[in-house]
Amino acid sequence: MPTWKAIIYLLRWHKPAGRLILMIPALWGVFVAAQGSPPWPLVGVMVLGALATSAAGCVINDLWDRRLDAQVERTKNRPLASRQLTVGVALGVLAVGAGCALLLATYLNRLSFALALAAVPVIALYPGAKRVFPVPQLVLSIAWGFAVLISWTAVTGSLDRVGLGWLWGATVLWTLGFDTVYALADLRDDERVGIQSSARFFGPKAPLAVGFCFLGTALCLLGMGWSEGLHWSFYGILALVGLEWGRQVQQLYQPYPGLYGEIFGRNVIQGFVLLGGMILGFCW
Repeated sequence: MPTWKAIIYLLRWHKPAGRLILMIPALWGVFVAAQGSPPWPLVGVMVLGALATSAAGCVINDLWDRRLDAQVERTKNRPLASRQLTVGVALGVLAVGAGCALLLATYLNRLSFALALAAVPVIALYPGAKRVFPVPQLVLSIAWGFAVLISWTAVTGSLDRVGLGWLWGATVLWTLGFDTVYALADLRDDERVGIQSSARFFGPKAPLAVGFCFLGTALCLLGMGWSEGLHWSFYGILALVGLEWGRQVQQLYQPYPGLYGEIFGRNVIQGFVLLGGMILGFCW
């Protein structure tokens, strides 16, 4: 594989769902904080910032896990695990990604910039959490939650609106839910090599745990909509998304090949549908 293509695989740009899903809470935050009409340059910064942060996070993860990834069926062909890229090249790519994220963060106000810096250790330590913490997906969920905090404060300059708490809670619970589903795909390999995951922690009750996460997400979004005065259109879209979450949980009790990745992809679509509902809720 040529180096340029291996770098694309390192950054997971051949799998856009994982890049898009980090954008979603950032866009939720910026649109809700601005009541549906944020400055478009700021929206662009959030999109590009999510891409740069996601790229850096993928490299950090693969640097931590390059030896473990080689022992897991789903990840054994990743560029560092398969030695198609050297650690030196990966560190160079990391420097570029982190540098782009830092440059974009300078567009933000002081509070948002401070929150962006505070997110760095959480992102960097997540791969290590998989070795010592029984629910490492919670660490990832907290990292995801920074996307809401950064984008919200970039609009408002403060952390004092009730809607922010609801939106942050929705982001953390939603991420814990869909990433637990994603972890189910690696359950057997994780047990074999000794990697911790929420799928291992919850065991046979993982579908129930995912169901509670999605239910909590829906309730938090309901609270956000109420506190921000969103119109009825948002609640209709939230109800439809909630029904789809219910269907996904039901399917987890009788999984079929490819289901876990499919549910992950569906949650990307649902996240953008909810974003559309939030925008509609402010104007219709």
